[in-house]
Amino acid sequence: MRDQPTHTTRRSFLKTSATALGATVIGLPQIIPASVLAAPGRPGANDRLNIGHIGIGGMGGGHLQYMVSRQNRNEVNIVALCDVDKGRLAQAAGRAPRATPYGDYRELIARKDIDAVVIATPDHWHAVQTVHAAECGKHVYVEKPACCTIEEGKAMAAAAKANNVTVQVGSQGRSQPECYKAHRYIANGMIGKVRKVTCWHYPSPADTHPVPDSEPPADLDWDMWLGPLRWRPYNQRYCPGTFRWMMESGGGQIRDRGAHVMSNALWIMNADATGPVAIEATGTLPTSGAWDTAMNMEVIYEFKNPDWTLVWSQPGDMIPYFDAEKKKNEGIRDSYGAVYHGEQDKLILWVGDGQVYTEKKVLDWKPGANAVDVYKSPGFDHHEDWFQGIRTGKKTVMNIGAGVATAFLTVLGNLSLVLGRKLRWDPVKQEIVGDEAARRLMSRPQRYPYHL
Repeated sequence: MRDQPTHTTRRSFLKTSATALGATVIGLPQIIPASVLAAPGRPGANDRLNIGHIGIGGMGGGHLQYMVSRQNRNEVNIVALCDVDKGRLAQAAGRAPRATPYGDYRELIARKDIDAVVIATPDHWHAVQTVHAAECGKHVYVEKPACCTIEEGKAMAAAAKANNVTVQVGSQGRSQPECYKAHRYIANGMIGKVRKVTCWHYPSPADTHPVPDSEPPADLDWDMWLGPLRWRPYNQRYCPGTFRWMMESGGGQIRDRGAHVMSNALWIMNADATGPVAIEATGTLPTSGAWDTAMNMEVIYEFKNPDWTLVWSQPGDMIPYFDAEKKKNEGIRDSYGAVYHGEQDKLILWVGDGQVYTEKKVLDWKPGANAVDVYKSPGFDHHEDWFQGIRTGKKTVMNIGAGVATAFLTVLGNLSLVLGRKLRWDPVKQEIVGDEAARRLMSRPQRYPYHL
């Protein structure tokens, strides 16, 4: 077991990484410096960004493959890879042989030649790594959900603003063509004013076969995997993908898929900058095993000015996709989605992440010359939308403010369920009001040196 780290300030944390980096990169080929590459409002030589990847399993592997394809077209340079699993890192290095591998993200972000990073680590790492990367001047694409606590979300938004970097959160549903068309359809009043959005999703699993703690796999740096979390022994039920079912590191289905489905709802309802005023959750938490996220839950969010209600139901009333043949051919996962209830009609969106599907009436609708348009990601590509933000300084479709607003919904839903009571929320101050016990849960301790 690794010794517990001693107290380290953030300044010395990054300084130490930079010193270590100097020894690491001696002898490497010279890489184009960031000063001649793209930055907000300043196109660079060949407009190619130097990219570093932090976390390359699961979604991280997909992001890497995407960047490899762009590198093959001479559009980006993949210069660094980082993962706490040596085996996974070696496999990824085979896909991007010109990139330098690291086991510690601090060494990667300390490199002055890196312009932007893609963060696809477990949820409990998102905020700390985004803040540290922003402080090192890196643009960030970070997987959803943006944060695990209210404090983390505020810190992420503040760091992005203070360091003038572009952050895109990986709720990519907003960049999908049918989500754009549904948004435009609703924006033009085709179903009337929307007063309610109901989301459905299947339950989270329970750990019905717990296993004892054990030594971590030889290739896994368990201490670094935990990072800001309290230290605990390794258990097979904690990772890799099963971190989703731990409240402190994943938060359950509401934080996983809810960060997609409810992100689209906030976008379509123009509510990124508003937020609910009340949150009330009911549901069932596990009573045994390692996993502690809700198996079943319903959360009701009340919004004001304009008045509308968002409902997360797990499970909810699942609505099958209308075209069985298309569902089969395209692998449409209609087991989660949302219904937008207007005063005149309703509209369904299925799935919500890299897939978004809507009803035929939307696809057949032809907007007139005076129709209202809504934002459309370039090429319906979530990464390209991020690149455009980096080049021009333009706000991205899932900017850090929007990502944090969505994550706050998931955090507050879980807090209401665990506390067993309704919460009041100030969307301007981004604080729980009138409940001191709940307010204390807006943040949590983080281990040194992996802290905000």
